[in-house]
Formats: sequence, C-alpha cells, structure tokens
Amino acid sequence: MFQANRFKISVLMSIALAFLFSSPSAIGEKYDAEINALNAKIKAQRDQISSIQQRQKAYSSLIAKKREEQANLNNQLVIIENRVSKSELDLEETDNEIKETELEIKKITIDLENINRATEKNKEHIASLLTLMYRQDQISTLEILLANDSLSEFLDQAKYLENTSGEVSKSLDDLKTSREQLLAGQEAMKKKSEELSLLKRKLEERKDALVYEQNSKEQVLQETKLSEQNYQKLLAQAKKEQNAATADIANMEKVVREKLAKSKQILNPNATLQWPVAKNIITSIFHDPDYPFRNSIGEHSAIDIKSAQGSTLRSAADGYVARVKFDGNKNYAYIMIIHGNGLSTVYGHVSAVNVVADQYVTQGQVIGRTGGMPGSLGSGAFSTGAHLHFEVRKNGLPVNPLNYLP
Repeated sequence: MFQANRFKISVLMSIALAFLFSSPSAIGEKYDAEINALNAKIKAQRDQISSIQQRQKAYSSLIAKKREEQANLNNQLVIIENRVSKSELDLEETDNEIKETELEIKKITIDLENINRATEKNKEHIASLLTLMYRQDQISTLEILLANDSLSEFLDQAKYLENTSGEVSKSLDDLKTSREQLLAGQEAMKKKSEELSLLKRKLEERKDALVYEQNSKEQVLQETKLSEQNYQKLLAQAKKEQNAATADIANMEKVVREKLAKSKQILNPNATLQWPVAKNIITSIFHDPDYPFRNSIGEHSAIDIKSAQGSTLRSAADGYVARVKFDGNKNYAYIMIIHGNGLSTVYGHVSAVNVVADQYVTQGQVIGRTGGMPGSLGSGAFSTGAHLHFEVRKNGLPVNPLNYLP
C-alpha cells in the first residue's frame, strides 16, 4: 500500500513540476517578429510625414515672402502656385497619416490576438493547477510522510505542493493583468478607429482644398488674361468693395443698435450661433496668414466656408436685419444681422436674398442663397470659388467665428 501511495505521490509531484515550470509565455518569437516589422513601418511613415512637414514649412515661407513684395500679377500667381504645391503636400501628409494609423491598428490587433491566446492558455493552466490541488487534497499528510524514505524527501514534496497553491495565485494575477491589457487595447483600438475616420474625412477635405486652389489660379488667369493692367484694375475694385463694405458694416452696427435702444427692443442676451450653412471645409480661416490678398486688400476678418453655389443660407441667430446689400449684379453682396449679446453676423457673396432691412429673423430662418462663383451675382472681384464669407462681430469688432459656432 505504501508503495502504491509512493507511486501516486511521485506522479503527482511530476505533474506539479510540469505545471509550475510551463506557465504560458505572453510573447512568442513570431509575435516579436510581427511587432518589430510593424514598428519599423510605422517609423518609416513618421519619417515621411516629418519630411513632408519640412517641405510644407518651406512653401509657407515662400508664400509669406512673396506676400510682402509688391502686389502684382506675377507675385500673385507665384503665391497661388505655392499654395497649390502646399495643398498637394497637405494631401500627401494626410495620406501618410492614414497609412501610419492603419499600421498602428494592425499592431493593436496583433496585441489583442496575443493577449487572447495568453488568456486562454492561462485559463487552461489554472484549471490544471486546480485539478492538481484537488488530487493533493485526496492524499493525507501522513500518507505522504509514510511514502517517503526520509524527512528531506517529505519536505521537498510538501514544498512542491505548497508551490502549486502559489502558482494558482500568480496565474490569477496574470489573468487579471491580461484582462486589463485587453480592455486597454480595445479602448486604444476604438480611439485609433475614430482617428482613422477623421483622417479619411480630412483627406477628402484636403482633396477639395487642392481643387479650390487650382481653380483659384485658373480664375486669376482667366480674369486678368495675363494682363498686369487688368490685374491692377480688379485689385482696385476689390479694395474699393472691401473698404465700402467695412465702413458700411461698422456704421450700421452703431445705427441699428441705437435704434433698438431707443425703441426699447431687447434682443436675446444669451444669443448663441449656429452654422449658417451645412458645416463644411473652411477654405480660409480668420486672419488667415495664407490669405492670397492679405497685404493687398486687407486682413481676412471672417471664415470662408465651402458651400455649393445657391445653397440655402440661414440666420445664425435671432436678430434684426441691419443691411441687405444686393444690387442684382456681380458686385459684392452681403447681408448683415444684429443679434443680442453684442454679436452681429455678416454673410458675404450672396447670390440671392430672402429678407429686407429692419426685418426680424429667427435662428435658422432662410435669409438667402450662397454664391461666390466667379462672375456670378453678388460674387464681387477676385472671388475664386463657391463659398460663404461668414463674419462675426463682438461689440462692433471682428472676432473668430469658430469661437462662437458649435
């Protein structure tokens, strides 16, 4: 009987040793090779993006330098050509950012697969250890002692059985860590997937921006017919329109607010703005350093929102129409609305109007149609494509519209 127990315990010790020294490895050689290869590709993409960004800076410097020079047709064409080149690089940069993000997603996918494999092996390992512990419980300490020839052997085997319990505890800790890594990986995957979606939208926007820049060059060539005289004539007309609109808007802001104060009409003091057209690509930002006519015509005091010719135009907030400047010809046309909270809005390059001065409008109400196509109604001089020029003023001074839009 003792011989049988001794054999049983010997087998049990062998199983214990096998389990104790064969815990699942978290990372295998194949996993290492895949991750290292992906890391190398990701680094290559980042180096490519860095190189593109350096070239972008170079074009920005060239644009800034040319803008400081005399306003003439040749300089204007050089500026536009550099903007086209920069837009091409913007497009290439975004394409590389997409490739980098796709590689990072692939890397996370491999990580998750590896964690899942390790988790399953760990579960099997724990189940085996628990089975071993159950078998251990079926043999009494006396049986183990009697089945051994010496106290030393008994203590060694007892130690192995004790270690089995510790291995279960360690494996459970490993399982908990794996679960935490899995949840973190899933969250990282979610963020990278969202980032990829944003980059793909950004890619489409930059494709549109490139087309816009290319059309800008074609339009300048068409309008000037490569004549410096025609260019200067158009430039003078654009300056005149800009100055007249700026003066008119500033004056009407003061006149209408005084009129409202005298009539004791109160506008919503908590006025907030909504997008006047569907949220789209911003082709020129507020005080855009790359605005082609910044030095020749003036600072860009609005944002230009890409919008198809004739799109529905809505009031950004409740308010009173202060000015409708639309003569039914190609001269620059705009609508100005006074709101509460010291805000006013201006909608430029309109091709049609649905409101009149002194009319009260509500947020979202249709006030006209967008324009901006060269040579179309209300486009004005040097408009190079369909868009809405959207200006916001706070207490009479131009401010960045993006700080007030949702």
